[in-house]
Amino acid sequence: MTTVATPTEVFHALADGVPRLVLGDRSQLDQLVALYAEHTDVRHPFAPFPAKPLRTRDDLRRHFGGATTATDGVESFAAVGRTVHATADPEVVIGEFRYVGRAHTHTHTHDFDIPCISVLRVRDGQIVESRDYTDAVGFARAFGRPDELAAALAA
Repeated sequence: MTTVATPTEVFHALADGVPRLVLGDRSQLDQLVALYAEHTDVRHPFAPFPAKPLRTRDDLRRHFGGATTATDGVESFAAVGRTVHATADPEVVIGEFRYVGRAHTHTHTHDFDIPCISVLRVRDGQIVESRDYTDAVGFARAFGRPDELAAALAA
């Protein structure tokens, strides 16, 4: 008999996999995409400009695939300080954590600490809905891309 991952287990698998992917472990791409249902609804409400919802595994593959190219110079990256909050709905958990690490940018090396919250709806062991609240400005600073962010906001 196969056991189905709980929402809390799925959250931790996601929080473990994203840093590994950012640090260059391309094998994480398939594992991360497999955490989601074929038809899902992933949104980033704090994105600095309107972002289209990610609705399919192909959308997620493109999204996660960009993580390895957008984060050149990252020396360390981890999801720490994790707290998982249960809700009245057994499918929904709220994961509170921080991405911390060290990155080399064009001019210097620095540490970063970016707060995040993920609200996940997990059904039959797969994410069917997600709202990811992350600090886009913090990520732009961490990865040495504030000029790209400013240009995108001005466009």
